[in-house]
Amino acid sequence: MTALVRELRFALSERAVQLIVLIAFAASTAAVIAGIEAVNDQQALIDRLVLATDEERAVAVESASDPGDMAYYAFHLTFAPPSALAFSALGTRDTLPWKHRLRMLALEGQLYESDVGNPELSLSGRLDFAFVVAVLLPLLLIFLLHDGEAGERRAARHDLLRVTATEGRNLFTVRAIARSLLLLAAILIPFLVGAVIQGVGLPGIGVVLGAAALSLVFWLAVCLLTVRRVDAGPTCAISLLGIWLVLAVLLPAGGKLAARNVVEVPQGGELLLTQREAVNDAWDLPKPATMDPFIERHPRWAPYSTVSRPFEWKWYFAFQQVGDQAVEKISTELREGIKQRDRLMGMLSFLSPPLLTERLMTGAAQTDVAAFQRYEDCVRAFHGGLRSYYYPLLFEERPFDDSAKRELPKFSPCAQDSGR
Repeated sequence: MTALVRELRFALSERAVQLIVLIAFAASTAAVIAGIEAVNDQQALIDRLVLATDEERAVAVESASDPGDMAYYAFHLTFAPPSALAFSALGTRDTLPWKHRLRMLALEGQLYESDVGNPELSLSGRLDFAFVVAVLLPLLLIFLLHDGEAGERRAARHDLLRVTATEGRNLFTVRAIARSLLLLAAILIPFLVGAVIQGVGLPGIGVVLGAAALSLVFWLAVCLLTVRRVDAGPTCAISLLGIWLVLAVLLPAGGKLAARNVVEVPQGGELLLTQREAVNDAWDLPKPATMDPFIERHPRWAPYSTVSRPFEWKWYFAFQQVGDQAVEKISTELREGIKQRDRLMGMLSFLSPPLLTERLMTGAAQTDVAAFQRYEDCVRAFHGGLRSYYYPLLFEERPFDDSAKRELPKFSPCAQDSGR
C-alpha cells in the first residue's frame, strides 16, 4: 500500500499523466452533461406532449356524438420515459422510437410511421458516458502505460530501479496500477456527481462502477502483457493501438454489419405499405371480406357482425383490425429479427470487451434493444385495451354518455426498474 501511495504521488507530478487525466476528466464531464441534457430534453418533450395530447383528446371526447367519432379523432400519447441511469448510456433512445401518438386505427402502421431505417443501429456510438468507458478509457490507458518501462530503459534507470526498489520486479506493475486508478477516478467522478443529480440508486451505480472496473482491469492486463514483450515504446504503442482498434472499433462495427447480412429483417416501411394497402383495399371489397376474417379472430362479435349500411363505424374499425392481421407475419419477423441480431451482438461481445461494457451499461440504463421491445409490448397492450373499450360500444351499441366517455383508457408507462 505504501508503494502504491508513493507511485500515485509520483504519477501526479508528471505532466504527461496530468494532461491525460485532465483529458479523461473533461471527456467524462462533457459526456455526463450531454447525457443529462439529452434525457432532460426527452422528459420535457414527453411532458409537453402529454399536456398537448390530453387537451386535444379532451376536445375530441367532449365533441364526440358517437363512439366512432371519438375513436377516430381522439389521440393517445404512448412513451417510455428515460430511466434515472439513462444519461450514462443513451443506447437505442438515439436510434429507435420511444414515443408514439396513436389512434384507434390499425396499430402496426402507426408504430412504424416514425421508422427511419428501423432497426438500423449506428456503427459508431455517440459521446455518452458508456462511450467514454468502453472506448476512450482504454485508449487513454494505452497512452499512459505504453512507454512506462521503455522510457526508463532509454534513461538507463530500468535495471537500477528494479534492483533498488522495494517492489523489485513488481515496481512497474504497481506504477501501472497507480496510473490506472488515477485515470479511473477522473472518469468516474463526473459520473458519480451526475448519478446523484439524477437520483440513481445504488444498484444502478454499482453496475456502472463494476463495468468500468472490469474494463480497466482487462485493458491494464493487456497493456502490462504487451509492455513486457515489446521493448520499444513506439512499437508497443502501435501494438496496443492495433489491439484497441480491433476490439473497440472493428469487431463491433463489423459485427453489426455481419448481423444485418446474416439476419434479414423486413423494414418498417415495408410493413407500413402492406398494411395501408390492406386497409385501403377494404373500402372497395364486399363487407363480408372484412367481417369474416375479423369474426374469425373475434367470434364474440359474430352476432353483431351484419353491416347493412354503406358505412358503419364497426365495419371501419374491423378492417383496421384486419389490416393489423394482414401484417402479423411481417411484424413478427421484424421483431424476432431485431431480437436475433441483438442476440448475435451479445455473443460477439464476449470477444469484444468494449462492446460487452457498453451492453452492460445500456442494459442497466434500460436503453438496450430489450427495453425497446418491452416498450413496444406496452404500446400493444394499451392499444388492445382501446379495442376492448371501443368494441362493445361499436358492436353492441351500448349507451354512449358521459359515464362511458370517462372510462376511456389513458396510457400509463409500463412498470420498469428505473435504476433509482
